[in-house]
Amino acid sequence: MDRNVAVATSPQAPSNREGLADIADQLKSGSGDGGSSIFGQLTSNPFFTAGFGLAALAATARFGQRGLKYGAELARRRLLVEVEITRHDDAYPWLLRWISAHHQAQLSGTSVIPGMPSNEKNGVLASLIKRFTPGLHHLQIQTARINRPDGSSHTKFSLVPGQGRHILRYRNAFISVTRQRDKSFDMATGTPFETVTLTTLYAHRHVFENLFTEAHQLAQRLQEGKTTMYTAWGMDWRPFGEPKRKRPLESVVLEEGVKEKILEDVRAFLEARTWYLDRGIPYRRGYLLYGPPGTGKSSFIQALAGELDFNIALLNVSERGLTDDRLNHLLTKVPPRTMVLLEDADAAFTNRRVVDGEGYAGATVTFSGLLNALDGVASAEERIIFLTTNHVERLDEALIRPGRVDMTVRLGEATEGQIGQLWDRFYSENDPDGTYKARFMERVRELGLANAASPAAFQGLFLYNKGNMDGAIATVPELGRGRKNHTQGAAQSGA
Repeated sequence: MDRNVAVATSPQAPSNREGLADIADQLKSGSGDGGSSIFGQLTSNPFFTAGFGLAALAATARFGQRGLKYGAELARRRLLVEVEITRHDDAYPWLLRWISAHHQAQLSGTSVIPGMPSNEKNGVLASLIKRFTPGLHHLQIQTARINRPDGSSHTKFSLVPGQGRHILRYRNAFISVTRQRDKSFDMATGTPFETVTLTTLYAHRHVFENLFTEAHQLAQRLQEGKTTMYTAWGMDWRPFGEPKRKRPLESVVLEEGVKEKILEDVRAFLEARTWYLDRGIPYRRGYLLYGPPGTGKSSFIQALAGELDFNIALLNVSERGLTDDRLNHLLTKVPPRTMVLLEDADAAFTNRRVVDGEGYAGATVTFSGLLNALDGVASAEERIIFLTTNHVERLDEALIRPGRVDMTVRLGEATEGQIGQLWDRFYSENDPDGTYKARFMERVRELGLANAASPAAFQGLFLYNKGNMDGAIATVPELGRGRKNHTQGAAQSGA
């Protein structure tokens, strides 16, 4: 049985070995191009080819997108130029005002701000470009309330570019204007942080110099003949209302020679900057004007600022919340060409004595704080400070020393010369021969009002009798009665 089986299977053994050998030979022959055969199998798979193709397309698109992005950025750097102006820069309001004026000029068909030079080209092509130049389509309104001397108010509106992107054309160059507001804001004022970005072709980069020059000239022209009044707002200075028309120095009637003396001293100081710096002397000047109310202290400072083309920064020393540190900080950030006016300087000396049970004087300027702000280690230079007070007897000698107060001037009651000048200002045209003036001055001498009543009192009398010289003469005794009542009241309060 076993033999038969062996005989039966023996013929098939060689064939099986040959089959295995053939398979091994095939594997050996395919080992050299195994990669190609595997690649062939993979490429013949439709699922693989579809996935590989999609991945390749995605990678190509991704690299193409990056290439376009970098190419656009490179082209932007090569072809465009940008200028960024922040809200904290002085040129920020100038630029918005100029854009508004330029926009108004475009609406009128001129595209040139009145009073500004024009380099615009004329012709058919230029006319077509002007016609199809996009203007400002998103505007923002700004409202300013102006308080008039009579107590009434006037509201003034102006349109400025709003948030977003605008296109304007200036001197044959197209400029993209982007006004962007950030989420952050100034904690002291609550004003949001803003930026304006101007973009144009690199070949037109020089147009920005002309643009900002015109914006500055427009701002100066709007301020021409006016004095800006600044007031302390937090830790900064802000314009207070609309700029006031410059007051002529001749309109302030002081004792003979006083105006000329102060004006000459201030001009000499402004011209001696190098002299101060060469000798290591702090370049600052202080003036103290004192006297009773109505003698022209504040009016003279305003007229002096207009004469010298200066602005005025108002600061009341008795203001609640004005601390020593805040005063010192404000005096180091005074706007350029601005006089500082510290009113009621005697309030700091009162605070030196009036304290509570714990020895704290409250949130006001102290005596030592005022002295350090005027002439301390951290005090600012290149400034002119005027101090005014109605109670000079309350001031300390430490304040009046040179370096803090370099000139002290008393503005007192009206002299006969001042009264005569005031009369001429109101009635010179109606009294050419001076007949009424002589009668008025005679009544003033009879009542003893010279060197007794303030110039403001006489000015009020003349204002009440505008064009009525007989009425002015008839009402002179009222000044005498008012002076008598004032003297009695002062005596009773002193008692």
